[in-house]
Amino acid sequence: MSLLARIAPHLPYVRRYARALTGDQTTGDNYVRVALEALAAGETQLDANLTPRVALYRVFHAIWCSTGAQLEAPQDDNAADDTSHRLMRIAPRSRQAFLLTALEGFTPSEAAQILDTDFEEVERLIGEAQTEIDAELATDVLIIEDEPVIAADIEALVRELGHDVVDIAATRREAIEAINRKVPGLVLADIQLADGSSGIDAVKDILARFNVPVIFITAFPERLLTGERPEPTFLITKPFQPETVKAAIGQALFFHPSSRRQAA
Repeated sequence: MSLLARIAPHLPYVRRYARALTGDQTTGDNYVRVALEALAAGETQLDANLTPRVALYRVFHAIWCSTGAQLEAPQDDNAADDTSHRLMRIAPRSRQAFLLTALEGFTPSEAAQILDTDFEEVERLIGEAQTEIDAELATDVLIIEDEPVIAADIEALVRELGHDVVDIAATRREAIEAINRKVPGLVLADIQLADGSSGIDAVKDILARFNVPVIFITAFPERLLTGERPEPTFLITKPFQPETVKAAIGQALFFHPSSRRQAA
């Protein structure tokens, strides 16, 4: 298989990553172009021990670092809610690890291969990015969960990250009543609720009125992953790991265009 055939499916994504990393489309595209020229000229090669996608990102990073790893500074401090401006405020190395895992979907082990480091270092970098994100995007959270113990666990995780829990709803009706009292900046929702009502329907009611990020935490993921309708970006299966919930909260808030603390 030719070099072009091996990397072609991954080029749009490495361009997306480069633009997010550098904060500028032209700068990002230029780094990708230089990496491709180096591959074409034989100045560097894809690592045969890695998958083509991981190997391509690794080449991009080698080129980027060897040329000074330029980062564009945000030009407009007033655009604080824009994702690219939020990214520019995360330390560069942490930004790389966060984007590789949160935006590009690499595992921490794959990110370690791309960044030429180890798993523990990537985990540390992601944690640093997560801390910066949580501090900047603290918000009000509505929890839709009918099991008191699980609701209490989720509430503790949310508060640990610096967010406020404005309400805990056990039914669809309670969720709507909670929204009427205060609009949250994030919703964490179960699917099957106490009175037989549906968390999916509760979320539909909410999204019909307000543009807020939603994370489903459920023991019944198959009810959402049907392929028959747009599927949720953030879906966590019970029993969940606390770190998984924390990471999903950070990503949901970071990449949602209106993520900010709601006015009282």
